[in-house]
Amino acid sequence: MIIKYPLSTEKTIRLMESDNMLIFIVEKSATKKQIKEAIEELYSVKVVRVNTAIDPKNRKKAYIKFSEETPAIDLATQLGIM
Repeated sequence: MIIKYPLSTEKTIRLMESDNMLIFIVEKSATKKQIKEAIEELYSVKVVRVNTAIDPKNRKKAYIKFSEETPAIDLATQLGIM
């Protein structure tokens, strides 16, 4: 499983409102392309861009930017973050 779970923090809420983004914790070995395909397949959404970073807890975070027709808030509600 490439996607482990969505991250729910204050920063996530800000990114959701301002940039139409969500943050997910993903498998450390996953590539941006694999992450994009997994998110699109799992949630039936259109992903514009994927950025990744390793956090201090040694987890890989994926910053997912969604297309205009896919509001991040809708997906967050569906996932139970909001």
